[in-house]
Amino acid sequence: MINVTIQNFETEVIAASMTQPILIDFWAPWCGPCKSLGPTLEQLEVDYQGRFTLVKIDSDQEQQLAQAFGIRSIPTCILMMSGKPVDGFMGAQTASQVRTFLDKHLPSEEALVAEAEADAALELLQAGDTEAALAKLAEALAADPGNDDARFDYIKLLIELGGLEEAEATLAPKLSQIPRKLRFEALSQWLNAIQSAATGPHASWTIAQFDEKIALNNRDFGTRFAKARLLMAVGEWTTAMDELLEIIMRDKKWMDEAPRKAFVAILELLTQPKPKATAQTPGQTAGGIEVLGKAAVQEDPQAALVSNYRRKLSMALN
Repeated sequence: MINVTIQNFETEVIAASMTQPILIDFWAPWCGPCKSLGPTLEQLEVDYQGRFTLVKIDSDQEQQLAQAFGIRSIPTCILMMSGKPVDGFMGAQTASQVRTFLDKHLPSEEALVAEAEADAALELLQAGDTEAALAKLAEALAADPGNDDARFDYIKLLIELGGLEEAEATLAPKLSQIPRKLRFEALSQWLNAIQSAATGPHASWTIAQFDEKIALNNRDFGTRFAKARLLMAVGEWTTAMDELLEIIMRDKKWMDEAPRKAFVAILELLTQPKPKATAQTPGQTAGGIEVLGKAAVQEDPQAALVSNYRRKLSMALN
């Protein structure tokens, strides 16, 4: 539990809530219901073992903060996540009522375990230990089967390491959902391209053979598409998209828009995940105040590539 004033509000509430849910308790020493609720909140903070942080604000002493939150009566509790208020309640509540409120918003213990395992997997990947990273992602998925981020990363790494059968089995539940999520559809497209490159009718072809056949007929879309899938299979993403664009520009509807779908899948696979919320974003204060111009934040080269090819696709479809 932390006592917060206007001086440390930015750090202890706004910045801290970017990585940890913060429950603000607006109270006052003379308030009877506050004296009843306070110990309940403090005990719940202990019981929840770090799933949220309790901060207390004396509304009499910190009237500026109370006014900023529109506090009309106390006790009032506000839950802050990612720098913003997401919910709240007024008046004294029982422990059971507050638990119900918290459980509606806070990640489960299983989700926290999964997130920790996924974070460890990312560190292992950055260190080049792919097998250990794969094991960590498997543990994350076992802890929280509903964690789509862990499932996506696990399947993607399985495909990269050649574990195609396990990747296909792990992917299957997501492909049965309606509507399918684009990220899992993208994995399916990639997996199918690899399988086609290995066992399809063009499995033994070289790129030169594809090019020779295409040179005879620029509208040989079947050969172009097979070449693009081969390029997808070996991770030649930009060359694959260039080949797919050649089809799209000539016939947008060919084979039920299969080239467009493959193109979109590649873009999804190349799109970097959004960074987790942190206490401060480059060019901003923790409270989100812009302090630097747009030029201060440089676009990642891969993000720039994705943006460029999105524009190319848009132009081809118009």
